[in-house]
Amino acid sequence: EDLDLAYKTVRHHLDVLEENGVIESTDQNYGAIYLPTDRTRTHWDTVEEIIDQLE
Repeated sequence: EDLDLAYKTVRHHLDVLEENGVIESTDQNYGAIYLPTDRTRTHWDTVEEIIDQLE
């Protein structure tokens, strides 16, 4: 609610990130915790560069 985003929209984007190996989830239930994968952590500098370009 705070971000004014629909649950289905957020869920879709989390699924895309997970399918592409960017994040991994603790499970597939509501309230799951999502964390960066080892691959993402290895390339965290690149992630930060991308975020900086979005700001």
